Amino acid sequence: MTEFSRRRFLQLSAATGGALMFSDLIGQVLGLTARASFAAAGEPIKIGILDPLSSPYKTSSIHDVHGANVAVDLFNKRGGVLGRPVVILEADDASNSEQALKVATKFIKEDHVDVLMGTFNADCALVVSELAKKENKLFMVTGSHLPELSGVACNSHTFVFMPHARMLAQAVVPHLVKAYGTRWYMLTTSTLDGKAAAQAMVEAAEAHKVELVGEALMPFGSTDFVSALSAAKAKEPTAIILNLYGWDLVHALKGYGKLELAKEKIGVGGMISGEQIGRPLGYANNAGIWGLIWDPKINTDSSKRFIQGVIDKYNHTPTSRCYLGYAAMMQILDAIQRAGSTETAALIKALEGHEFDGLKEGRSIFRASDHQHVQDVLVGEAFGKELGLGHYKILATVPGLANIGAADQHHCKL
Repeated sequence: MTEFSRRRFLQLSAATGGALMFSDLIGQVLGLTARASFAAAGEPIKIGILDPLSSPYKTSSIHDVHGANVAVDLFNKRGGVLGRPVVILEADDASNSEQALKVATKFIKEDHVDVLMGTFNADCALVVSELAKKENKLFMVTGSHLPELSGVACNSHTFVFMPHARMLAQAVVPHLVKAYGTRWYMLTTSTLDGKAAAQAMVEAAEAHKVELVGEALMPFGSTDFVSALSAAKAKEPTAIILNLYGWDLVHALKGYGKLELAKEKIGVGGMISGEQIGRPLGYANNAGIWGLIWDPKINTDSSKRFIQGVIDKYNHTPTSRCYLGYAAMMQILDAIQRAGSTETAALIKALEGHEFDGLKEGRSIFRASDHQHVQDVLVGEAFGKELGLGHYKILATVPGLANIGAADQHHCKL
C-alpha cells in the first residue's frame, strides 16, 4: 500500500468505526429463486457488491450488478456452489471512499459476506483493498483501472479483474495516432482514475512523438463541456482525448457534437469507453476511437451464452460493465467450487496463476505475482447502431501478454 493510501485508510477507519454497528445502509439481497432446489442446503454463500449507484457511474453500476446476477443464477440453477445457494448483497459506495469503507465494513462485520466485489472508483478500491486484507476477506476489483492496485498498492487479498490503465493505453494509442495525428488536447476528470488514465495515455504516446498542446481538469460530475471544448479547439489539436467516465463522458460527447468538431477535422477518443458513446452523437460516424474491455461481437461460445443470459433476464444486450460483473462473479464462484471452501486462504490459492475462460478469444489468467487479470484489450471505432447500443468496428484485439509488461515494473510485493 502506498503511504498516502495507508494513511487515508487509517483516517477513514477512525472516523467511521464507531457508527458502523448502527448503519442504515443495508445491502439489498438479490437474485435467489427456487429455494426448494437446495435440499438440506447450508447457509447461503454471500457476495457483497459495492458499486456507485448514486454517482455519475450509476448506469454502469446497475449493469455490473445485472451481470453478476446472471452468473449467480447459472450456479443456483445447478444447485448452487458446494450445495449452498449464492446470494448477492448490494450497497452504494457513491464514489466516495468514506462511504465505501463504511459499507464494506458493514458487509464484513454485520452481514458476514464471504467475498467482496466491485467498485468503479480508485479511491474506493484502495480503502476497500486495505480493509479486505485487514479483515481477511477476498476482494475482486471489477471497475477501477488504477495500475497501483496490482502495483505498489497491491496486496495478497485483492485481485483486479479490470484491465489497468497502462494495458488500455498501450492498446489504443497507436490507433489514435494513425487516425488523427499527433497534436492532442486532453480533458481529464479530476479524480484519481482520470489522472491515472491521463498519465497512462501520455506515457504510451511518448513513443509516437505526440505533442500535448493542452489539458483541462474537469470536476467529476460536470455536465457542461462546451466551454472546455471551445478552449481545446482554439489550440488547433488534431484529436481531443477524453479521460472521462459515465455521464461525464456522455455530456462531453454531446458538447463535441454540438460544436461540430468532427467537421473541423478534430478527432475524439480515449483510453476506455462503453456502449453509451454513440447516443450523444446520434449514432453518427466520427464518434471516435476507444479502448474496449469487451464487445458483443466477440465470437466465443461463452460470450454468446453470457449475452443470451442477460437478454433472457433483463431484456437488454449486455454492456462491457455487465461483462465485468458476470465474468468476475463466475471466477469467484468457480474458485469457491474448486477450493471446496469459502475460506479466504483457499480462495487466494485457487485464483493465483489460474488460467480461465474470460469470454474472450485470447488467454485470461490471474497473474500470481500481482493478481492482475491478464487479458485481451480491444480497440474500436464507434459508429452506427447495434441492438440499441453504440456499435464499434473492432480495429484490433491486443493480447494481454503483449501490453501488460512484466510484473516487477509495477513494484508489487504480495
